[in-house]
Amino acid sequence: MTQTVRAADAALPDLKPGPHTRRLGLISTVACLGGLLFGYDTGVANGAEGPMAQDLGLDLLQLGLVIASLSFAAAAGALIGGKVSDAIGRRRTIIVLAVLFFIGVVLVVFSPGGGGNFSPIGFTALLSGRIVLGLAVGGASTVVPVFLAELAPYEIRGSITGRNELAIVSGQLAAFVVNASIATIFGSEGHVWRVMFAVCAIPAVFLFFGMLRMPESPRWLVENGRRQEALTVLEAVRPQDRARAELEQVEILAQEESEGKVGFRALVSNKWLVRIVAVGAGLSVIQQLTGINSIMYFGARVLEQSGMTPEQAVLANISFGVVAVVGGIIALRNMDRIDRRKTFLIGLSLTTAFHLLVGAASIMLPEGNPARPFVVLVLVVGFVFSMQSFLNIAVWVWLAEIFPLHMRGLGFGIAAFCGWAMGGVLALFVPTLISSVGITGTFTMFFFIGVGAILFVWRLVPETRGRSLEALEEDVITGAINTITKSQRSHRP
Repeated sequence: MTQTVRAADAALPDLKPGPHTRRLGLISTVACLGGLLFGYDTGVANGAEGPMAQDLGLDLLQLGLVIASLSFAAAAGALIGGKVSDAIGRRRTIIVLAVLFFIGVVLVVFSPGGGGNFSPIGFTALLSGRIVLGLAVGGASTVVPVFLAELAPYEIRGSITGRNELAIVSGQLAAFVVNASIATIFGSEGHVWRVMFAVCAIPAVFLFFGMLRMPESPRWLVENGRRQEALTVLEAVRPQDRARAELEQVEILAQEESEGKVGFRALVSNKWLVRIVAVGAGLSVIQQLTGINSIMYFGARVLEQSGMTPEQAVLANISFGVVAVVGGIIALRNMDRIDRRKTFLIGLSLTTAFHLLVGAASIMLPEGNPARPFVVLVLVVGFVFSMQSFLNIAVWVWLAEIFPLHMRGLGFGIAAFCGWAMGGVLALFVPTLISSVGITGTFTMFFFIGVGAILFVWRLVPETRGRSLEALEEDVITGAINTITKSQRSHRP
């Protein structure tokens, strides 16, 4: 079977430009509104959390719970969203997520209370809204990359799937700019934080109506016996001869899978599937343990700890969003040119080095030194740029590629669940961590974690670039992917 699939890969006609490429571009743009919402909802807290805590009378633990609740809910949303997308389809799931985004925004914006007085009802409404947003964010983090990966030709799958991560960092930048603009114009007191959150409702509406006109994933359609619909979708995003050849390749593997176990039963019955899900979960956790979301959630707080005023920190915070977008553009250009493993190792080496430099700079430049906040800002900007250029996009693309079709949503969901759970732990304790051990202790901890992450990737993560999803699937199911990994480790240090 492995030889059959690979022969089909070799026989696929070359991808030529044409109307199908424009259609694929439109589909990816609409779907990536889910990534934009993901980014805005994770980024809006960075700048809004201070005014929100002041207005609602929240202490540090309550604030940490409000921020972390999104990540914990996202963990559940990733797992549930992946399973639901396997059951009802990628497109319908994204439409449901758009509704959840809108409901979550309404709950947050209209939560009762204010004036610096704590309200249990207001806190409950706010927490509920963040949980609903988290479910939507987690679902989008799983379903949108899978949807794009299953629609994209393997030659450009990395750049097409990676557009979602670019949309995420663009959403975070938009949140930083909106927060800074509103704070500059209206100040940072009172109900201003509600306006910051309310902006998120706009792309949610566009995502809902846009996805109503988008097609379903052709691979999901084949998996569910809807061959003609799958061919129609493929012919809309491929040349006709390529569409038919690719459909035949997908059908061969789907036929074999229909005779065996699917979903969770397939996972627990195959040690190689268990292994690859464990590696995927580990990679997702590593992405969070770089501390990137700690910066995206609490970047302004880190800059204040370095010596900036709150006003300076909110404005300087925009630089994180700018370099994240620039790094995302660079990552997209390199996604189909540089192997995933090499990208991971370069990225982790750079981010780990910046962790060490930030920790060292905060020791050598004590509090009160006028250069300290600006040196820390430059180094943290370097960290964010390295993360977005080499890690964030590549991790989500790899996760969307590696799992077999019959459990792709489940496998991705498990990996994303683990990552979001770790992100929730960090979001809950980072404000307290920064206050107790400062920038030095926080970034030194991230440095040691980074060293372990490099070893993990070097030894365990296989390559996926330049392979069809079907060829990768066969290697994962049979365990051949692990033999390839050993060869990669020997020849690609």
